[in-house]
This record gives sequence, C-alpha cells and structure tokens, in this order.
Amino acid sequence: MFKGLEHTAIASPNPERLAQWYVDHLGFIINHRYDGNVFVKAQNGGMLEIIPSEGDRTPQKLKDPGLRHLAIAVDDFEAAHRQLRSQDVEFATEVMNLKGNLLVFFLDGDGNFVHLIHRSAPLP
Repeated sequence: MFKGLEHTAIASPNPERLAQWYVDHLGFIINHRYDGNVFVKAQNGGMLEIIPSEGDRTPQKLKDPGLRHLAIAVDDFEAAHRQLRSQDVEFATEVMNLKGNLLVFFLDGDGNFVHLIHRSAPLP
C-alpha cells in the first residue's frame, strides 16, 4: 500500500533559482514544472519539489526540531567535496569520518542544510 517517499518539498522565495542551484551543483535535472513549483530529480530518482515560499526565513541550526537536512550519496567523496569547494559552496561543518562514513554538511542556494555522504557499507 505505502510505497515510500516520492518527493520532499522545499519552500523557496525563488523556486526557479533554487532548482537551478541543484542542477548546477549536484547534477539534478529539472523534470517538471507547474504553477510556480519546480521538481528536480537526482540521478538515483529521488525528487525535490521546490515551491514558492511565503514570509521571512527564520535562523536554523543543524539540530532544530523538524526536517534538518537532505542527504546526498556520492561514490567519490573527495571529488564531490572538491567540486563543491570549487563552486564556492558554503560549508557548515568540516569533513567527518564516522565509523568509516565520510560526511560533511553544507548549505544550498537558499541556506538549507545538505549532507554529503559516502558510506563504507550501505544501511540495512
């Protein structure tokens, strides 16, 4: 009956600009638009719907209540990290190695937390 996550929505003051950020920085593609909403799709099929926001953004920390980050899996952590640095992406943390898993947190074009990760073994 329940198949799983189909997409996650992010509210943005400029959905087109943020969608293009995901295209330019993470290799997503824009796969659908309607009524000011923009869907972007990752290579593995995961999708984000970027919708027009209302109101002002409040400051956020990595462990505030609610949804906190998007995790982006990569095969080559070093190359992906190097590419993001070369694109002047803002990093929220230093690179960490937790039990063989390489990860780092950074901000997307609107300041949402994104988590780059390479796992030494897939999650169960």
